[in-house]
Amino acid sequence: MAGTDADTEVQVEFFPIIRQYKSGRVERFMNQDPLPAGTDPVTGVVSKDVVVDPATGLWARLFLPPGSDGKKLPVVVYYHGGAYVIGSAADPFTHNYLNALVAEAGVLAVALEYRLAPEHSLPAAYDDSWEGLKWVASHAAGGGEGSEPWLIEHGDFSRVFLAGASAGGTIAHVMAVRAREQGLRLPIKGLLVVHPYFSGAADIGNEGTTGKVAKARADAFWRFLYPGSPGLDDPLSNPFSEAAGGSAARVAAERVLVCVAEKDDLRDRGVWYYESLKASGYPGEVELLESMGQGHVFYCINPRCDKAREMQERILSFLRK
Repeated sequence: MAGTDADTEVQVEFFPIIRQYKSGRVERFMNQDPLPAGTDPVTGVVSKDVVVDPATGLWARLFLPPGSDGKKLPVVVYYHGGAYVIGSAADPFTHNYLNALVAEAGVLAVALEYRLAPEHSLPAAYDDSWEGLKWVASHAAGGGEGSEPWLIEHGDFSRVFLAGASAGGTIAHVMAVRAREQGLRLPIKGLLVVHPYFSGAADIGNEGTTGKVAKARADAFWRFLYPGSPGLDDPLSNPFSEAAGGSAARVAAERVLVCVAEKDDLRDRGVWYYESLKASGYPGEVELLESMGQGHVFYCINPRCDKAREMQERILSFLRK
């Protein structure tokens, strides 16, 4: 009976995303069924799944545009969103978004998978993301045994971009910093940070007034994701905290584009990231795009709306510059 009670009694809940029971069982509310790799009938983009690390099961989904035979293409390394607890390189939002981006931009995209919390507490997602990025970088010098043919044949490693949405945007930033600090031999042309999920102990915007409850909930959620973390000023949550040691200024990218949405709860933190990065001493270009009247990851929910098209055009310009 006790076992049954533990499997039905809620220990913690962050609705509408996730619930965990005392037994450890996890219920995810917003997970989507994964889509298979293959040829997209609308764009003609071909995708396939590849194993990055057989020892851990780490994998990635690669996307190749039609008409790419004999061509070298910019490489976009992409990290999916989902608050570190849901989502996948194969979920419909990620799969469909990258099909459209790859077709229009003419790039080779690598969507890297990572383990999810709470079964795999942070920093597991960051560790997996770093292993995936190192795997991509290993192809820059021509690869070796077990190399991925698409990366060898089509990857232009003089034009590499890191990109991510929501939690994936946060991961992309951290990977760009780590690439510089650890001397990754992979020149990164640009960093695309979309609707990022950052935080910090000090209040910004309405966090000290009408947003107090939401801020407290964000703090509790971060501790749920990362039980060993000191809190919201952990460098993985706040890239400009004292603990981060000025690492944000060492982003290994020539340019950064930050995208926010006016009605997104994460909007103020996204603007804060943009302004703080500009003031950090980072020597590259930093741009901001705000989508007025829109909410979090609206471009995945309604990809045909005018604001989604406007955002896509700005991203295409960023990738082609």
